Amino acid sequence: MSREKLVGNMLLMLTSILWGSAFVAQRVGMDYVGPLTFGAVRFILAALVLIPVIHFFEKGIRKKLEKAAGTVQKKIPFFPEDIDERNTLIKAGVVCGCVIFCGTTLQQFGLVFTTAGKAGFITALYIVLVPIFSLFLRRIPSLKCWIGVAFGAVGLYFLTITEEFTIAFGDLVVLIGAGFWAVHLLAIDYFISRKVDALKLSFLQFSVCAILSTIAALIFQEISIKAIIACTIPILYAGVLSGGVGFTLQIIGQKHTNPTVASLLLSMEAVFGALFGFLLLDEIMNMREIFGCILMFSAIIISQLPDKREMGTS
Repeated sequence: MSREKLVGNMLLMLTSILWGSAFVAQRVGMDYVGPLTFGAVRFILAALVLIPVIHFFEKGIRKKLEKAAGTVQKKIPFFPEDIDERNTLIKAGVVCGCVIFCGTTLQQFGLVFTTAGKAGFITALYIVLVPIFSLFLRRIPSLKCWIGVAFGAVGLYFLTITEEFTIAFGDLVVLIGAGFWAVHLLAIDYFISRKVDALKLSFLQFSVCAILSTIAALIFQEISIKAIIACTIPILYAGVLSGGVGFTLQIIGQKHTNPTVASLLLSMEAVFGALFGFLLLDEIMNMREIFGCILMFSAIIISQLPDKREMGTS
């Protein structure tokens, strides 16, 4: 394994740790502020963190262009000068921002009623839901994807459905949110394939999500500055580290490793969510729930395994 690939894999593993442990921060945050208020402040911070990151990356690009051309290059504008490219970027930011708002809001509401560990595994199910949703885009999933879906469905049953065949309200809300995360992944894939700048798209989607969360919080919740200050650490962790830093590390890491390996490493966020929930919040799962987690994690792994033709070309 090359040094660059090793560093890339380590950055992706660090990303999964940040994302997994963020479920604890989100769970603790619900003790201080409402879900909408938490989301509003979190994504405002995430968007602000990306401003210097975008500047840093574009400065590097400009230096490379100057070195190649031998002349001073003008500053790269945030929005592309080409009208079609600009409209595509704005459309991508609005669409992805609306979807991520729905996903994160449902996730936050669900965390009021369920544990960080269970929420992590249920949310990670979006990786298995993607092939099902892909059918609406006329993409036929491979056999391994359907095997993963089967494992995920059985695992979800053991994790969330009680022996009386009822599902807890919090688990159901997080599960619906996982559906939006699956839509978000497909939307990102769609717009990135049209050469939309990933960092600028992330900034715009965070900004749109922050605006929608703020408006919803002003309408449906009482915003308390005192409560937000008391919730400083969870919000900072979820907004700055999980949001801004985590997404940046994901982009850097994916540049130096195989996409399949990257998805497997990032899927570990479910495991870290359960681990940190146990270590920091004393959350304990019974054997039935643990068995469900094992099946769901197996589903994630199976659905991300490379096809034979992919293995032959890697």
